[in-house]
Amino acid sequence: MDRKTSSEREVNSAASPAQPGRTAAVAPTPERVSAMPADRVVLRGGLLADWQRRNRAATIPHTIERLRAEGSLGNIRAVAETTGAEYVGRYPFLDTDVYKTLEGLAYEIGRGEADEETTAFWEEAVGLIERAQRSDGYLNSFVQNQHTAREPWSDLAWGHELYNLGHLLQAALAASRQAGDDRLLHVARRFADLAVTRFATTDDACGHPEVEMALVELTRHTGDQRYLDLAASFVDRRGHGAIPKSFFAPDYFQDDAPFRELTGLRGHAVRMVYLAAGATDVAIERGDAELLAASRRLWDDMVATRLYLTGGLGARHSDEAVGDRYELPAERSYSETCAAIGTMQWAWRLLLATGDARYGDVFERILYNAYAVALSQQGTAFSYDNPLQRRPEHRQGGGAPAGSPPRREWFVCACCPPNVIRWMAELQDHLAITTPAGVGVVVYADAEIETPQLAIDIRTAYPDDGRITVTVRRGRAGAELALRMPDWATEATVRIDGAAVPAEVGEGWLRLRRDWTPDTVVELDLPMPVRLHGAHPAVDALRGSIAVARGPVVYCAEQQDQDVPLDEIVLRTADLATARLRREPLGSQPDTEVVRITLDARAHPPVSAELYPVLGSANASGPEDTQTAEDTPTSVDLLPYRLWANREPGAMRVWLRTE
Repeated sequence: MDRKTSSEREVNSAASPAQPGRTAAVAPTPERVSAMPADRVVLRGGLLADWQRRNRAATIPHTIERLRAEGSLGNIRAVAETTGAEYVGRYPFLDTDVYKTLEGLAYEIGRGEADEETTAFWEEAVGLIERAQRSDGYLNSFVQNQHTAREPWSDLAWGHELYNLGHLLQAALAASRQAGDDRLLHVARRFADLAVTRFATTDDACGHPEVEMALVELTRHTGDQRYLDLAASFVDRRGHGAIPKSFFAPDYFQDDAPFRELTGLRGHAVRMVYLAAGATDVAIERGDAELLAASRRLWDDMVATRLYLTGGLGARHSDEAVGDRYELPAERSYSETCAAIGTMQWAWRLLLATGDARYGDVFERILYNAYAVALSQQGTAFSYDNPLQRRPEHRQGGGAPAGSPPRREWFVCACCPPNVIRWMAELQDHLAITTPAGVGVVVYADAEIETPQLAIDIRTAYPDDGRITVTVRRGRAGAELALRMPDWATEATVRIDGAAVPAEVGEGWLRLRRDWTPDTVVELDLPMPVRLHGAHPAVDALRGSIAVARGPVVYCAEQQDQDVPLDEIVLRTADLATARLRREPLGSQPDTEVVRITLDARAHPPVSAELYPVLGSANASGPEDTQTAEDTPTSVDLLPYRLWANREPGAMRVWLRTE
């Protein structure tokens, strides 16, 4: 075991600011920008720190209990201890639920925040994984179970063995970087070496991309180029029949055309964004301009035609697919939680590759909406898919009765809960970047940031409030403090030590350069007026609809807060002038305060009870009766979309009528 002691970690964290800290989850070293070490950005308060505390106190213990109860850890034990138990679970890739959880736990252990139960699970799981690995490096509890009639690598379309390897590698790298524990890395690297031997001279690929990101990161960590070469090969194999034929068409696997030639996103949403993130990693490390251009082209297609207002991705339930351009139905939005995380992973890599702040804009939108909605306020219930509308009589899948909560404690395919855990534990890795000139703040949060050029403290109530105060603790002459200016922000103001300075923005950044002195205070004020959004006319499902947002937060209406049926509420653009804000607890949860928005609106019941009333007829002798029901004044009370379904179940809408 290669584990650093807690005293050694304390020495490292107290060392010179120029000394590298605990390497972040994504650690490329391009010319323009690079990721911040995980211990050089420390969350001190505010919403994101609250999320991490909840993750540590509630979500991690809950998930550990479920991993034991559902048999995920037991599957590995059956192999490690040859217990003779059969594999438990419907899917052959449940090892990844353990690996993703361990990745999150590595951060808590590295921060010294893990409790005894968490540490005990860590030790137990790592020990079982070590003992379960075959002598040749292979590791998969489904294939290795004595009751499973399956040979290694015999089902590349659905077996997910390389997908498993990817998540094992990411957990192992987190353990090495955050906790100084290399035990998992020894296991994962042996498995990766086996994969290099098995796949380096074939044209095969895994049905579910993910390993590409992990292999690139393994090269960054070890310097061994074989892993990067294999990742690059996996990216370029797709589109050439790399995936064995199955009941899904090749485009489901992104195997119908080479990645470099794709004109738009297609197929399974999570597979798509994982592949794109991996391709971006390869492009960064190899300086592959063509590959990076393809990734950016696909990103632009997604943002322009396929991304939900909340940042969710995936319109179809049947094959968890992205869907066609402008296919964005609110009530049938799939927007899988893993797709939200994967899209943020892609966005972060594009930001590191280009320095373009617009990727940070989408990252932020997903973070506070499509990702945040996936977890209950208590931290022990999750959503797999995330609709933007729920009808009063809606029934959950799996035979759950009408009125059932949309979040569940666990899933048969439980990929999302552990993914939520690891991403929550790694939030600080995705808040800021270093540049040759200084530091760039991407996501605003109460945090302390330490770089060789600048050391700063940030205080803010963001995203509820747009005022950000940055205090410089240390700074080199001429260092640059770059602050991302969100695409929704207009009329921003900046003051340095109380004196106004021009808010000149380029490529989405406000760049401030000067000879910094300790205790210099920068105040950035991003006004957050309530705004209304319509939809592109090609989005048929949203014609005649309007949505409400403020800052990076998308709002929704829940039936329990309205005086009239939710489907009858009509909101017009003129009603924007009536917007009122208030801050209050969420239902009976006094510890959860929420900024609500109330607007004047109209109640407009249906004119006709007919499903398809006649509006006109070519044979009619005169005009049809166009009499309409009389509007009744009312109001609409809105809360952040991420907080819906934390009280009694009921109807919900992000998009309201506006005709």
